[in-house]
Amino acid sequence: MTKFATMTAAVCALVWAAPSRAAETKVELKNVHMCCGGCAKEVAKILGQVEGVTGVAVDQKTTTARFTAADAKAAQRALDALASGGFHGDTGGSKEFAFKDDSGVKPGKVKSLTVTGFHNSCGGCVASFRDAIKGVKGVTGDNAKAKVGTAEVTGEFDAAELVEALNKGGFHVKVK
Repeated sequence: MTKFATMTAAVCALVWAAPSRAAETKVELKNVHMCCGGCAKEVAKILGQVEGVTGVAVDQKTTTARFTAADAKAAQRALDALASGGFHGDTGGSKEFAFKDDSGVKPGKVKSLTVTGFHNSCGGCVASFRDAIKGVKGVTGDNAKAKVGTAEVTGEFDAAELVEALNKGGFHVKVK
């Protein structure tokens, strides 16, 4: 009995002392802005630079980015890095990680709203930006220009609805 107790104690000590490994997290982001190969390369580059992220694959055609994160914290760092680069995506309702609502938007009607920080490297980005906001009731125009990450949107519309539409279009924005 003494040998059994000693062996049980040794096994328990080894299990307790072993480094805990969080399960890898597979992430699939949908509706990430990728109007061209340049956008897709930028998404892949950003994700590839995040510690704890491997297996990055982007698909411009389906606007999907997939990667494996060492854990949920690494997945969150990846989303934060994408947001810093002006990209947004749908996480499928994950409870472990999400794009933060750091837009600073306040709900309510406005006649103009300046948004900034979104990825905008070409004419395709501008077209995608405009496509994202066209369904927002009351929007009548914008001054978005290629290679400029700030734009003013005009009309009479709900500011939070505009930000939500841009997020759904794959753009992460902040309001000025």
